[in-house]
Amino acid sequence: MSSRNKKIVFRWIKVVTFLYLFIGISLFFFQEMFLFHPVKLDRNYRYQFSFPFEEVDIPFTKTDTISMVKFYPADSVSRGVVIYLHGNKGNINRYAKFAANFTKHGYEVWMEDYPGFGKSIGTLNENKLYQQAEHIYSMAAVKFNKDQIVVFGKSFGTGIAAYLASVKACKQLILETPYYSIPDLFACYAPVYPTSSITKYKIPSYQFLQQVKVPITIFHGTDDGVIPYRCAIKLKTVLKPTDQFITIENGTHHNLNDFRLFHQKLDSLLAR
Repeated sequence: MSSRNKKIVFRWIKVVTFLYLFIGISLFFFQEMFLFHPVKLDRNYRYQFSFPFEEVDIPFTKTDTISMVKFYPADSVSRGVVIYLHGNKGNINRYAKFAANFTKHGYEVWMEDYPGFGKSIGTLNENKLYQQAEHIYSMAAVKFNKDQIVVFGKSFGTGIAAYLASVKACKQLILETPYYSIPDLFACYAPVYPTSSITKYKIPSYQFLQQVKVPITIFHGTDDGVIPYRCAIKLKTVLKPTDQFITIENGTHHNLNDFRLFHQKLDSLLAR
């Protein structure tokens, strides 16, 4: 190899090394910016929905307050409650429209905002996400029996939902577009990095699901560009023989609610 070619190769090695380190450092220091996209609301903000609801402020610690909205069925008698753990974007306003999927079956829907989302106050970390979900469950358990409590997770919230169902008794666990774990999700995008070491949030859904005793149903679309289907399908390996992994052909991360199959299966689960 000539001296000139050696210089070119060495230059490219430096460029590739720089890019590798730059992206890796960015993933480490800015991962919360990649992972969370909250929309905050003023504490005086008042929700407006066209169906029955109640806004609840829940003191959690001296510095943290959980903002939650309870959506009610038209019938004044509730058959149970769905603890709804939403995704990583926006706030309750973004997900409120999905409450009708459950209230039409007579379920209340309790939807919390994570710290820093909507009107919830506090700092965000993995343990607190688990603890706040357990706190919501404890409130629900005062009013409802365990076989009246459904745990539902959407996108980012699926990991928190899986954790909750692994430590608390409920009727069933339903997950929409889940992930295997946060490090695994990062690895789907950046497989050349040691994501298990650099991710601050772990949320090992695959471990939690192995501890869930109640029926589990998973919905995932084949065209999901946020949590790729090839990554989510690995969860099938930890499911019980009686659990369901329902594939929505051509479904994306954001449109499963538009598919008839999604509603047919969900209605069947909630009618039991």
